[in-house]
Amino acid sequence: MEELMDIVQGLDWSPLFISLKTGVVATILSFFLGIYAARKVIHAEPRVKAVADGILTLPMVLPPTVAGFFLLLLFSRRRPLGTLLYENFGISVVQTWLGCIIAATIIAFPLMYRNARAAFEQVDVNLVYAGRTLGMSEMAIFWKVVVPTAGPGIMSGTILTFARAMGEYGATSMLAGNIPGKTGTISQRIAMVIQDGDYLTAGVWVVIVILIAFLVIFLMSLISGKKMKQVKRW
Repeated sequence: MEELMDIVQGLDWSPLFISLKTGVVATILSFFLGIYAARKVIHAEPRVKAVADGILTLPMVLPPTVAGFFLLLLFSRRRPLGTLLYENFGISVVQTWLGCIIAATIIAFPLMYRNARAAFEQVDVNLVYAGRTLGMSEMAIFWKVVVPTAGPGIMSGTILTFARAMGEYGATSMLAGNIPGKTGTISQRIAMVIQDGDYLTAGVWVVIVILIAFLVIFLMSLISGKKMKQVKRW
């Protein structure tokens, strides 16, 4: 027990802070991009919808290391885009916190997109027609009618996106590396201490991740419960 307390007291909390920061920023980006993409796709033609849906969902079914490999090729300074960003704007993606954000956003985005699209498809079209009858613009209808109505689904997608972004390992490791205090996340820290044979420290981090995961599940259940109460009242 004393050994465990010593480990907790001497724990470097930077992986937790890096993971939380990465998760928050990636969730914000995925939120707006996912809602925008979902809105465009549901109004597209069937063939366009099928192609767009496949492309936007692809990172969810690909191994994270594969996604990380393509991101590394894309943003490497030896490639046109990476060279352009670095020479013209001084932006470096590989082995930086920006790389963590990009990798986490790419991997977590499909969860936000799929949940937002499913939620939008469940919205009663009569509500949209009523808004048009009242003279509301399409943008006002979307943000004041469609989004609030699809709120529980969007919120669930947001929570799942945050959890996925915070726990991302494969793509982040390939693109951002594992630099302590800079790009080292909780997942990378766990893998590193296990390789060193420090299972007690790994266990502490695992417990922290489990607690965060439980909180995510609790929030999802709470949101779903409120939605079910609303349905029962009707």
